[in-house]
Amino acid sequence: MTMSRVLDPQPAVAADTVSPSRGLPSGASSTRGIGQPLAPVFTAMAVLVLTVLALSFARSADMVAALWGAGGVAVAVWLRTSRGPLYDLCFGALVACGVAAGNLLAGNSTKMTLMFTVANMVDIYLAVLLARRFAPTLNLASVQGCCRFLISAAVIAPIPAAVGVGAMLYWMNGADFMETAQTWWFGHALSIAVIASFGLAITRRELLRYRAPARAAEAVILLSLVTVANLLIFGMQSLPISFLTLPLLLLIAVRLRLLGVTAALVIISILAIGGSMMGHGPYAAVFKGADRAMMAQLLVLFGYLPILLVAALLEERDRLSDRAKAGQVRAERASEAKSRLLANVAHEIKSPVGGIIGIGELWRAGQLGPVSPTQAEMADMLVKTARQVETLAHDLLDVARAESGAVKVELRPTDVPGVLDDVRRATALRPEAHGLKIDVISEGDGLVALADSQRLAQVVANLTSNAVKYGGSGGIVVLRASRIHDGVRIEVIDRGPGLSPEKQTQLFEPFNRLGLERSTVEGHGIGLALAKRLVELQGGTIGVNSTPGEGAVFWVELPSA
Repeated sequence: MTMSRVLDPQPAVAADTVSPSRGLPSGASSTRGIGQPLAPVFTAMAVLVLTVLALSFARSADMVAALWGAGGVAVAVWLRTSRGPLYDLCFGALVACGVAAGNLLAGNSTKMTLMFTVANMVDIYLAVLLARRFAPTLNLASVQGCCRFLISAAVIAPIPAAVGVGAMLYWMNGADFMETAQTWWFGHALSIAVIASFGLAITRRELLRYRAPARAAEAVILLSLVTVANLLIFGMQSLPISFLTLPLLLLIAVRLRLLGVTAALVIISILAIGGSMMGHGPYAAVFKGADRAMMAQLLVLFGYLPILLVAALLEERDRLSDRAKAGQVRAERASEAKSRLLANVAHEIKSPVGGIIGIGELWRAGQLGPVSPTQAEMADMLVKTARQVETLAHDLLDVARAESGAVKVELRPTDVPGVLDDVRRATALRPEAHGLKIDVISEGDGLVALADSQRLAQVVANLTSNAVKYGGSGGIVVLRASRIHDGVRIEVIDRGPGLSPEKQTQLFEPFNRLGLERSTVEGHGIGLALAKRLVELQGGTIGVNSTPGEGAVFWVELPSA
């Protein structure tokens, strides 16, 4: 059946999104081709033609057609072009005229025409109403939107009309109620699920994908393969190759996404149901009459239609991937801007701080004149504070360089116990380490890591300094080196108050001092962030194990040389 051709005008009214407040396509006003005022007229003409074709060639249960395309076309265009109550009234009236005229031209009596027209309009109107209510965005490119549309518009909407037509034909002609109702429901559900979905899938963004000749050629080839395969399956040859259809549909879902799958489903529905009704295909020898058509309907609805959800899932994945990439680009740009700012601030701080340190040392040494004990103490405080600012400037510069990738590391065999011993001696000279025991433990021989010795010493010194400042209450800090299965592990252990799980997750964030900003412990909250970056540049990992009240173990794992 040629129902898919009437959807050719729809790209002119395609839109990617729908306004939730009115249920209208937000881009409809900007799309031109067949203008919206003419859409109801062309839709009514298409409905008339499809009604005549369906009643002339696709009747399978008394007077009910198994292949019904008019409803799907009307639902798709109505949802895509709706502009308000008056438009809906005019659209519905024209579609009803098309259905009635098609019934009369197909030879139905006036009474039958009236009954079928009312039933079809109930069917179409319920589908539009439920789709607006439960799938207002008409976004089939998501699993949730696709499921909402299929369940509300395709599964639920045709039920009242199917029951009504079955009852009326039973009362008027003595037709089998169940056979008539199920044939109506299958035909109309399939029409909305396949043809209406195809119409809604035609959007400007989808069509732009096929501007490239290679993509267009790929679409033509894959849809041609589906057509040929189903002609061979449900045509006069009736070849037993129905197993090819599902892999082809999956391939189309992967390559062509939603629009390709809906187009393929339209082709398969026409060939499968039409061929089965003509006595061809795998059901011809087993079933008769309406049963053949029903089996073909079941095959499409429950065998092939779920691939539409696969295509929707892939579309959703693509959209989330695009958002993630865009977010990553924005984050990288923000990080680059932050790194430039940190570098500029560090450079601007270093020069005046150096001058302050020089003046303070001259003042303290008495080279600027006689110095009283109070002035000497103040000069010491000035130099100490200036050196803290200088250290901060150096750390900021290191962070900026590390984040921008400007820090270069020279990886070579590094004696880890030697680095730990150097750090122990340097830390022991610091005033805050007075009275604190610092031990180095080397477990095993050959503890040689592939690392940058200078950057590794910087990392271990930072961890040890933190252990002294925050965990010195335990009276001991242990630097331990041991071998792991494919590298060397360094641990800095303290017996301090430890860290809660919440604080452990925030440890390596820049400028995060975990609520200790107003404590007497000096720091700026960037040492661990810098250490993490330096370890990663050397191909290693860094982390912490801690239990509140039991101290903390900061560890670094590096590949062995």
